Amino acid sequence: MPYKTALRGYTSKRVEEIGSADILIGIPCFNNEKTVEHVIQMVTHGLAAYYNDKRCVIVVADGGSTDDSREVAKEFQIKPWQEKIVSIYRGPGGKGTALRSVFEAASRLNIKALAVVDSDLRSITPDWVQHLLDPVLSKGCQFIAPVYLRHKYDGTITNNIVYNLTRALYGKRIRQPIGGDFALSRDAAKFYADQDVWETDVARYGIDIWMTTNAITQNFRIGQSNLGAKIHDAKDPGQHLGPMFRQVLWTVFSLMERHEGYWKGIRGSEAVELFGDQGYVEPEPVKVDFEAMIEHFKIGYQQFSSLWREIFCRDCFEEIVRCAETQPKSFHLSTDAWVQILYELAATFHQWRVNRNKLIDLVTPLYYARVASFIRQTWEMSSAEAEDLVEEQALKFEDHKDYLVKVWDEKSVQAAKT
Repeated sequence: MPYKTALRGYTSKRVEEIGSADILIGIPCFNNEKTVEHVIQMVTHGLAAYYNDKRCVIVVADGGSTDDSREVAKEFQIKPWQEKIVSIYRGPGGKGTALRSVFEAASRLNIKALAVVDSDLRSITPDWVQHLLDPVLSKGCQFIAPVYLRHKYDGTITNNIVYNLTRALYGKRIRQPIGGDFALSRDAAKFYADQDVWETDVARYGIDIWMTTNAITQNFRIGQSNLGAKIHDAKDPGQHLGPMFRQVLWTVFSLMERHEGYWKGIRGSEAVELFGDQGYVEPEPVKVDFEAMIEHFKIGYQQFSSLWREIFCRDCFEEIVRCAETQPKSFHLSTDAWVQILYELAATFHQWRVNRNKLIDLVTPLYYARVASFIRQTWEMSSAEAEDLVEEQALKFEDHKDYLVKVWDEKSVQAAKT
């Protein structure tokens, strides 16, 4: 039976006791005992420094941590005029359900602005609070996405998939569509809380791209805020990002179906208003296992190449075969092939009616191949230089948008005949 609310009885009672508030800061949390105290400390200082005249609530939405995250969060003393709620949310485990509980609390408290920050951040400062909230409170924005300085190997799903697809599909250059730290107006928070998606992958890793896509298609006033360097518990894409890849891509493709009428007519893209300072520091390095990624790809090729041959066009498949026969030192899956792979995969997903998760599983090794190629291309580059390559790639996704529409329509016709 679906959960009608993500708030437990205790949390609902605390929200009722508080009654109303101007600002709510949500902190989704799961086994973050080493970092959550620092995040709460920066949030309480930021609220005190910039919004001392406002009624402020901090909500730590925990996913049933098995370490001492909740105890650490409860014991940390915030400013005495602020409120804090630490609660285990109800519903499927994942960041999306944590955010659902935050949206519900914000809606019940009738807040003016809501910000969410991840609980594994080590680079958050009190200024982040102002950078996120001020465009909502002062400029009338309804959705603020973050812009970070990130290491070139942090955010590989963003750099190689989600930024490109969001920009090409919906025509907005939102650099971090799954950034994790963002701000919302009251009406946006209520809109998200009221949607019926909380039993899907949106409740897990899919939440950020779902929010960004809906902000665009609902014509929210969108902005981006510079937050500086992002230092968090970065994950080696060869070791940890398979499940996230599957859930994010499933959500992206499902949203493409829902909003087909919106994105099909869009060509090109436009900049999104940017707030905050624009300094530069070289971000903290992220370790990657380049050869392990190539190994993941080659094992996948041995298992799934016959299916890939059916899914992808001949040129695409020949490039995949060539990569499988290439040594690591010269490994390269071209950007043009990668654009084709993602566009053909989206069209296949659209007409694939059973076991779609299995389809995403089948192509996960190709994601590893693309990331390995990006690593090899940018080995000698700074993160700023690698950013230019990301922008070049995003333009290619825009330039080939007609190809997406073509294969999408062709595969839809094929599916209708069978």
